[in-house]
Amino acid sequence: MSTAQHIAVLDDEPDITTLLSGYLQSQGFRVSAVHNGPALMALMAADVPALVLLDLGLPGEDGFSIARQLREHHRCGLVIVTGRGDAIDKVVGLEVGADDYVTKPFDLRELLARIKAVLRRIAPAEPAPAAAAPVAASRDQLRFIGWTLDVAARRLVSPDGQDVALTTGEFDLLLAFARHAGRVLSRDFLLENTRGREAGPFDRTIDVQVGRLRKKLEPDAENPQIIKSVRGAGYIFVPPVTNA
Repeated sequence: MSTAQHIAVLDDEPDITTLLSGYLQSQGFRVSAVHNGPALMALMAADVPALVLLDLGLPGEDGFSIARQLREHHRCGLVIVTGRGDAIDKVVGLEVGADDYVTKPFDLRELLARIKAVLRRIAPAEPAPAAAAPVAASRDQLRFIGWTLDVAARRLVSPDGQDVALTTGEFDLLLAFARHAGRVLSRDFLLENTRGREAGPFDRTIDVQVGRLRKKLEPDAENPQIIKSVRGAGYIFVPPVTNA
């Protein structure tokens, strides 16, 4: 059985799916091309891919609705690849849980780099070697005001012991905050440390992800006390963090 990572490409344009399928296969991936939402959902039921490339401009279908369904039922990577470059569309795409947003026309090498970055972030942690078993209790767990961020398992546990679902981007952003608690972090720094790229002048990726994190962490997201904004500078993660 092939060990190549599986990528699904959903686009209604055969030229695009042919181009992406051929290129990604040449880079060692296994690719399934589909042309509508029902075909993607059938694929997800039979052979869940590691990552989905999703076009938003599908005739008669709502690409954002498809993205929401993927996020509700699957933990695969999700990269929106679309001709819709409007800033509002990008914000909505990130709000529904996309790990990245690429506009057409795109450079194949840049898209490949984005795909690999998402796959690295969602990859399961390597199991500890047998010799390390006696110190397993010292795994990297960051704690703050009752919350636990389990780095190895990529889990966030609330003060009352409940798992809190995070997208890949949200987890990486919270990890960056927790590892730099008490420091003012610029949007450029956060974007580079979570997505491996610099922010453009209209890039609101970090603001969107911060808003989503606040809704999950803060008792009152409109009056945040954990992740505070610093006007003209970025954000600061306020509570002290300990490493268990």
